[in-house]
Order: sequence, then structure tokens, then C-alpha cells
Amino acid sequence: MKRIRVGIIGQGRSGRNIHRYLIDTHKDLHEMFELVGVADPIAERRQFPDAISVSPDFKEYDNYKDMLKDKSIDLIINSTRSMDHIPVSIEAMEAGFNVLCEKPLARTVADVDKVLEVSKRTGKYFAVFQQSRFRHLFRKTLDIMNSGVLGDIIMVKISYAGFKRRWDWQTIQDMCAGELLNTGPHPLDQAVFLYGDADPERIFCQMACAKTFGDAEDHVKLILAGKGHPTIDLEISNCNMFPGPNYEVYGTLGGLTAKGAELKWRYCKADELPPQKLIKEPLRGEGNKPIYCSEKVSYYEESCTLPDTVLGMDAWGNKYYKQLYAALTEGKPMEVTLEQVRRQIMIIEECHKQNPLPKKVTL
Repeated sequence: MKRIRVGIIGQGRSGRNIHRYLIDTHKDLHEMFELVGVADPIAERRQFPDAISVSPDFKEYDNYKDMLKDKSIDLIINSTRSMDHIPVSIEAMEAGFNVLCEKPLARTVADVDKVLEVSKRTGKYFAVFQQSRFRHLFRKTLDIMNSGVLGDIIMVKISYAGFKRRWDWQTIQDMCAGELLNTGPHPLDQAVFLYGDADPERIFCQMACAKTFGDAEDHVKLILAGKGHPTIDLEISNCNMFPGPNYEVYGTLGGLTAKGAELKWRYCKADELPPQKLIKEPLRGEGNKPIYCSEKVSYYEESCTLPDTVLGMDAWGNKYYKQLYAALTEGKPMEVTLEQVRRQIMIIEECHKQNPLPKKVTL
């Protein structure tokens, strides 16, 4: 089995704590990926003496441009800060490398198109790390929706919310930050997928800077709607002291609620519903007294608890990396497409157009 030689640019929370960690600690990924270099200006972040997956010729770089001179590398993982994702990805592809870029890919569709043009022109593979598509709570929710037991899906609510404050660089607008760009790509990727293969006909967004120490939003309410598609209701907020389910599904035969490891769904069966017909006159009961629509329906309820082994973000990233390996070595398509990523950025850009926030932080 060919091992893909990997260089990681950036050893911050994503580069070190996600990508390096996944490659180094997941034994099933060791046969697929070999870490040959990391680049970061902070020396302590570059070092991990207990690593297992590093190559014998592993090197540390204080400047990523020096790592781009190593033509033995097969894949560059771009884990720079958000505002550097586009320029560094372009630089790496033009230097001859395949690239996996961290989210968010970009702030505007125009920037997405730039990087896609470079990928096409250079012939280098480009992907965006959207591992939340493989979150097991989401996948199980999707399985139940696709089973048809809930009927036609009318609305899906997605909530990535809690109660917290932030004061780091990811609260500054000019650094491509804010909750929609930081947290948002995870649930928004799921939302784009659930809506279907089309741009939403209607996008409504309300954003607020509530508790942030910067000038970017920390509360987002987003609605995606269109004929023939389920309505998607997405909440990303740092102001929810009592966060509810991560997913709620409304269908014509039933509904679902899911949070953490727990799922519960309740439904009726179409062939067991009492036959009814439209009555245009006011309904009458005994003695011609007015009544409401009322019928006796049998409901069924099921639930499940996901095993601990599939709950952590490690499991999501592992599945993503295996798809990436198949794409690089066998030409298999990735489930998260670049068209979907582009649509996600289009929605984010529209949300910011609807909510122009004053810039209060200068760099």
C-alpha cells in the first residue's frame, strides 16, 4: 500500500491537535499516511518526540516556504489561520502539491473560484476538511430520514449552540472570523447537503455581536428555503444557556430529535391512518355541536444510543481521511464536493451582506 507523504503547514489547534493527532494516533491511518514535515514559527509546537507516524526523514520548518521546496511530499495540509487559507493553498498547488485545506475555505465565492481555477490549471488535487459530514449523530439521523419512516421531510433544525465567550483572533472580522466562519462550516455543510443539490431560493440570516471581545458575530440564525426542498433552520450561538437537540426533523408521518449520543423518533404508518375526506362545512358532533378535527392514530416510538467508539471527532476525521486516501490513490470521488463547499461560502457571503457589522478592531 502506498503511503502518502504529508507536510502540515501550521501547528495550531487544527494542524497539531487535529491533523497531526489523527495521522499519528490512528493506527489504521499509519499505513496510508506518513508525516514528513511540519511548519510553524513556534518551535515548541513543531516538536512531538513520542510520535509514531513520522518519517525517518521528518523535518521541522519555521517557514512553510522552505517545506514547499521538498518535492517528495505528496500532500500539503493547509492549517494556517483562516485569512491565509486561499493564498497559501494557491501557493502550494502552484509549487506542485496536492492540498487539503482547513475550513473555512474562504470569505467570498470569488476567492473560492480563484483556488478552484488554480487546481484545474495545475492539475493538483484540492479538498476542504469538512469532517462533520461524518458525525455519527448526523449519519444516524440521515439514515432514519432516508428510511421513509418519517414521511416527506418538511423541516430540519440544526443547533450548534452553547453559552460561552471568546476573545481570540477568531473574533476579528478582518481575520476571516466570527462564529459563522469558525463553527458554521460544520453545521452549514450538513445543511447544504440536506437542502439538496441546488442554491436555496431564499436565505434569511440574523447575526449579532453579543458577548464577543472582537467585532465579529457570535450569534447566528439562518433559514434556507425553497420549493421542493426541506426548510433548514440553523442556529449557531454562544448565547444559549439551555441548548436543545442538535437535530430536529419534521416529517409528514413523524419526527425525530437527536442530541449527543441519543436519538428518538416517533411516527405513524400511512396505511393505518383512518380514511378521511375534505369537508367544506363546519364540523358537527353530537347534537350539531361544533367540534375540531380529531382522530385516533397509533404512534410508534423508537430510540437508540450511539456507542462511545463513534462519538468523538476523531471518528469523523478518520472517515474523512480514508475517503481522501481513496481519492488520491484510486481517483474515487469525495462525498464532500467542492461544489457544496462553494455553495456554503455563497450562503456565508449572503449572510454577511444581510448583516453588515461595523469593524471595530484594526490590525
